[in-house]
Amino acid sequence: MHYGYVGLGNLGAKCAGRLLQAGFALTIHDANPDAGGALIDDGARWAEDVESLAASVDHVITCLPSPAVSEAVLRRILPAMRPGATWIEMSTLGRDDVLRLADVASQAGVRMIELPVTGGVHLAARGEITMLPGGDADLVELHRPAMKAMGNRIFHMGPLGSSAIIKVITNMLAFIHLKATSEALMLARRGGLDLGQAWEAIRASSGNSFVHETEGALILNGSYDIGFSIDLALKDLGFALGFGREFGVPLELAALTEQTYVAARAAYGGQAQSPMIAKLLEDMLGTDLRAPGFPDRLE
Repeated sequence: MHYGYVGLGNLGAKCAGRLLQAGFALTIHDANPDAGGALIDDGARWAEDVESLAASVDHVITCLPSPAVSEAVLRRILPAMRPGATWIEMSTLGRDDVLRLADVASQAGVRMIELPVTGGVHLAARGEITMLPGGDADLVELHRPAMKAMGNRIFHMGPLGSSAIIKVITNMLAFIHLKATSEALMLARRGGLDLGQAWEAIRASSGNSFVHETEGALILNGSYDIGFSIDLALKDLGFALGFGREFGVPLELAALTEQTYVAARAAYGGQAQSPMIAKLLEDMLGTDLRAPGFPDRLE
């Protein structure tokens, strides 16, 4: 099966690389012509534009930064896609965006799977990210081998729109956990504890979380680098708060966390790494959260 992959950012490049390693034929494109270098070296074909990519492959995967970009790319590829092709959308979209764009694709004879993922770029590089497909069961089964190449856990969440909800929930929890981890580490520092030892103790405690183990380590080494920006965090928190209003669920922690990210964007810019919310505390209190012995980035 020959896939096209559009969008070779931090996540997309890793997932595309896993498809290549699994032996899938792959044609790639990104707005940045330099983004495909390593993948081309590994055997991917480069398409000069999304239209020629769509015309040359069986199915198209997109991994893009916003619903507006996803829609713009979709409208360009649809006229070129082959009959029976699937559009596999890995971007984080709102449920209404998913349903609306699926209808646009359907009118052109193309079926859609939404395929958000969770776990972080470092797990995507190892093929261990969690995949959350939504859509018709037959399509999910058709593309399950490709999903298995990219991730090691696959949860079919239900019909289109279901995955958009769970993806937003998982990201909301991660952002809240990150805020909590930042405050906990600062308490340990200001309390005079060895931060490395405190991090280990928390990891072995009932207060542990995936975010503490991963992003907490990148706060302690000062890189903050998870390949996920403050702007993207605010986009996803906005989706979560929108679901809260729609479903009648008060999301007090999500609302407070959103304000922390608004402050971080004002201080460091929207393209800064999302764990930079910890630096807000560091700057406010004049106390760093560095600890020796932590790697520069997650592997």
